[in-house]
Amino acid sequence: MKFYKMHGIGNDYIYFDCFKTPVPNPSELAIRLSDRHFSIGGDGVILLCPSNVADCKMRMFNADGSEGKMCGNGVRCVGKLAHDLGYVNGNICRVETLSGIKTLEFTFDENGKVESAKVDMGAAELNGEKIPSAFRGEKVVGAPLEVGGRQYSVTLVSMGNPHCVTFEDPDAVDLEKTGKLFENHPAFPERINTEFVKVIRRNELKMRVWERGSGETLACGTGACAVAVAATLNGYCGKNEEITVHLRGGDLKIVYTDEAVYMTGGATLAFVGEIDL
Repeated sequence: MKFYKMHGIGNDYIYFDCFKTPVPNPSELAIRLSDRHFSIGGDGVILLCPSNVADCKMRMFNADGSEGKMCGNGVRCVGKLAHDLGYVNGNICRVETLSGIKTLEFTFDENGKVESAKVDMGAAELNGEKIPSAFRGEKVVGAPLEVGGRQYSVTLVSMGNPHCVTFEDPDAVDLEKTGKLFENHPAFPERINTEFVKVIRRNELKMRVWERGSGETLACGTGACAVAVAATLNGYCGKNEEITVHLRGGDLKIVYTDEAVYMTGGATLAFVGEIDL
């Protein structure tokens, strides 16, 4: 079966076109194909599928086989793949996900190929119970949380995926050790994605991310959105202003409004291959 290796600023997945051929057992496939030494390698597997309510549908599976509700970098690549394969025309694409329909607006290169997309990620969820978490209240901002015997100040945001943001130097943290402790903390019944953030200046942030089911990744779109929201709630950034988030794989531009969070970033096809399933 043909596959497409694509990435959004280093957040790389293995994509399959399911408009023509369904993929059997995508959860098991994600585990097998994501290995970077003995297989294709990636942060997981994403399926481009037909939809009855949008232009196309995205299903994403983490490297551990768990299915995710949303992937910000992945949805941009899904939109690009749908356009490149001729399933979508024009500069607008609506993608069905488990966290709702996301609308993409494309930017094209000189050859007419999609090179980036602006995504309407929908409204940020701030209610502690709905993250979900053990915290209660309409907002969880700067709340104390003990992790590994140390006290952290955390802000919780869901962008379809749950995120825990803490303003700790991302270069100083032992991310693999601390990230696992956050991910599996009893305060988060469905596990959690965790971002460690440094404020460089107003509206400019640097982050590293530990993703549930995948570990550290070079970039996380929903994580960057959550970081921009958390930074605004904590007074480091401004609402309705463009916020630059530096990730290990590159930069994302985020705008947080009362109605929605908008994310702009690249979508890149690395190579095309075939594998026996």
